[in-house]
Amino acid sequence: MGEVLRLDELDRRIVAALQLNGRASWKKVAAAVDARESTVARRGQQLIESRVVGVTGVLDHLRCGLGISLIARMRCRPGRANTVAEALARLPAARFVTVVSGSADVAAEIVVRHHQDAAQVLVEDLPQPDDIVETESMVVVRKFMAFEEWDTGLLDADASAALRPEAPVTDHRAWHATEQLSEQEFAIAGVLATDGRATYAHIAATVGISESTAARRVDSLVSRGCLRFRTLFETPVLGLDVNFMQWLSVAPAELENVGSMLAREPSTRYVSATTGRFNLCLHGVLPGYGELYDYLTKVVGSLPGVHAADMTLQARTLKRAWVRIAGDGRSEP
Repeated sequence: MGEVLRLDELDRRIVAALQLNGRASWKKVAAAVDARESTVARRGQQLIESRVVGVTGVLDHLRCGLGISLIARMRCRPGRANTVAEALARLPAARFVTVVSGSADVAAEIVVRHHQDAAQVLVEDLPQPDDIVETESMVVVRKFMAFEEWDTGLLDADASAALRPEAPVTDHRAWHATEQLSEQEFAIAGVLATDGRATYAHIAATVGISESTAARRVDSLVSRGCLRFRTLFETPVLGLDVNFMQWLSVAPAELENVGSMLAREPSTRYVSATTGRFNLCLHGVLPGYGELYDYLTKVVGSLPGVHAADMTLQARTLKRAWVRIAGDGRSEP
């Protein structure tokens, strides 16, 4: 991947604010970062227009009954990891794709209707499946933390609290029944997938409804846990250079406890319980390689009931939240 742009202090704080609430008004962002609204609006819009930062509305497929998540680890033939990752990223079912270093070469999140569909996606739908030597696929059975819930820590507690969306995010663990979405709600979600900061006026004009109806529908989707807003950016723009995936095998009796503990770690961006050899998958970020040892010994080492731990470092991410990522880390237009 090409060299990632480094941002100045104000731009980093703007990104941190958008991570907390991708749809926050520039007025609210300005208050949180303690800067003039006109300056924040200009700088923030530049970040978005240059695709350093993007905001996308993502339907929670588990909550909406649209499918299940499979997290796959793959070992590839020598020199073929990038080719496999590129092929995976082109598949409509792929939500996230990254090249990693360590015991695996590629990791991906695939959304399918049923776990039986994994074989078709990971073998039949790939142009050269023989490039993959070994695949492990794990079904996500519970999320403890999603990417949009991560707090970069660059803003103080009061600013963070003020920026969080007013509608509470439904607890992942409280979901037992799926929500049924109307055609109109799917259409609204489609607009927000393209531009998570789309105004209610734009949503209304595109879908063919009133502005007030658009606002009510969006609020309903969010409060029901169906729609979430994901801010997309490369963490090195904030000085966080090491993205990793931590794979853990945890005693079943400790899984809830360990998942909840890791969700509270500042370095955790996502953590879920899964089926398979590794029953807990985590995405994390650290400032640099010097912090890896302390993470492995003090964070992972202190967890109860861990039988095995494996870390892979992300070298190149090609897709996240359904959005293709260019070689320079910017969202593709």
